[in-house]
Amino acid sequence: MTERAFTVMRGGALTTVQDQGRPGHAHLGVPRSGALDPGTAALVNRLVGNPDGAAVLETTLDGCAVRPHRAVTVAVGGAPCPVTVDGRPAAWGAVVRVPAGAVLEVGRAVRGVRSYVAFAGGVAVEPVLGSRSSDLLSGLGPEPLAAGTVLPLGPGPGPAPAGCDGVPWPGVPERLVLRVRLGPRDGWFTERALRVFTTGAYRVSVASNRIGLRTEGPALERAVTAELPSEGMVRGAVQVPPDGRPVVFLADHPTTGGYPVVAVVREADLAAAAQAAPGSAVRFVRG
Repeated sequence: MTERAFTVMRGGALTTVQDQGRPGHAHLGVPRSGALDPGTAALVNRLVGNPDGAAVLETTLDGCAVRPHRAVTVAVGGAPCPVTVDGRPAAWGAVVRVPAGAVLEVGRAVRGVRSYVAFAGGVAVEPVLGSRSSDLLSGLGPEPLAAGTVLPLGPGPGPAPAGCDGVPWPGVPERLVLRVRLGPRDGWFTERALRVFTTGAYRVSVASNRIGLRTEGPALERAVTAELPSEGMVRGAVQVPPDGRPVVFLADHPTTGGYPVVAVVREADLAAAAQAAPGSAVRFVRG
C-alpha cells in the first residue's frame, strides 16, 4: 500500500480524530467538539508544517499505535509519554520521521491525560458540518480508533519553518485551579453552598470524559428545589446534578440541560482541565 494513509495497530483506551471543532451549530443540538486542549493541537500541527486547524489524533491515558503506508513526518505533544518507532525510542514534543511500514507507538501518559499526534498533511477524514472532529455525544465524525482501521492523510505540506524542530511545552499541573464566574443560576444554591463551592476540596472523578469533568467532594445544597426547564449550555458551564457534585462541561457537552449552572469556568483554564487525571485535586476560585 502506497497511498497517504495509516493503519491503526492499537486504538488505546480512547483515541479520536480532532481539529478545532464545529462552532455555530448549537441551534441544531450539535456542540463545538474539537480538541480538548486546542493550544497543544495547534503546536503539534506547527511542528510538522500544518495549519493550526488540521486534524490530529487525541489519545487518552494509554496512547495508540499506527503504521503509516508511506514515510511521514509526525509530532507528539501534550501529556508527556514515551514515543517509539519500530521499538526504538523517538522524541516526544519534537519532529519525528516515521518510515513507510514502521510502527509509531505513543505510550502511556507519564503525567496528564491526553497526548496529541500530528501528521504532515493532517488526518484527512471526510468533514461533517465543516469539521473532522469525533463528537462522542452526537456521534458525528469518525468513530474512535480501533485496530485495523485505515485513515487517510492529506497531501504533505511544505517543510516546517526553520527552527521549529521543537517548542516550549506547558507543564501539566498537579493541582487544577479553575477560575469561575458565578451564575447564571447561583441563586438556586444556599450561601453556604457557594462558600463550599469556592473553598472546598474536590477531586477529578474517574467518570470524567470528553463531555464533562466530573468531581468528587462536598455536595452543593440547593436553595431552590423546583424543576428547571432546559436551557442552553456553553463549554465551561459548571452544572450541578441531583447528587450535588459539580460537573464542568467540556468540548462534547450537550447544548441544553435541565440542571442549574452555578458558574462558568474561564475559557483559558479549560485546557488544563483536559489534562487533569482521575484523583487530581480541583479547586474552584472566583476570578
